[in-house]
Amino acid sequence: MRTNEDIFQLLSEIPDPEIPVISITDLGVIRAIDIANSENITVNITPTYSGCPAMKQIEDDVKKKLLEHGFKNITVNTVFSPPWTTDWIPEEAKERLRKYGIAPPEESTQDKSWLTGKKSSITCPRCGSKNTKLISLFGSTACKALHQCNECLEPFDYFKCI
Repeated sequence: MRTNEDIFQLLSEIPDPEIPVISITDLGVIRAIDIANSENITVNITPTYSGCPAMKQIEDDVKKKLLEHGFKNITVNTVFSPPWTTDWIPEEAKERLRKYGIAPPEESTQDKSWLTGKKSSITCPRCGSKNTKLISLFGSTACKALHQCNECLEPFDYFKCI
């Protein structure tokens, strides 16, 4: 019999469609796994944003991975409660984001400065400088903001704290 941990490990092999350096489990969108029997499984996923365009791809990737491993009846439910938070991203995944060139969330969900456009010091993932500026509240995806480093002059995405 396969366990929830076995299934979670399988799903951890699926990269996030928008940020391939982390998995969907690293991102924290896998909320629950229910194995009814050896062929039936239900997976609950929570979007990072209510309109996240990657959710359909994540659903398809989950189904494909589980079909490849013998599950026949797969249900993927999108759940909105509790709402997703960047607090669900583990430190190891934040480090992979940084190395990839995306500044990970530096604070917990307490940091809402991106909502107001307030000046905040986001560390440049390329050179480590805190001398950065906000360029746009939206970066390459809605869950990121575009910043620029005033030292190395490189633009970079910052994963917003939500």
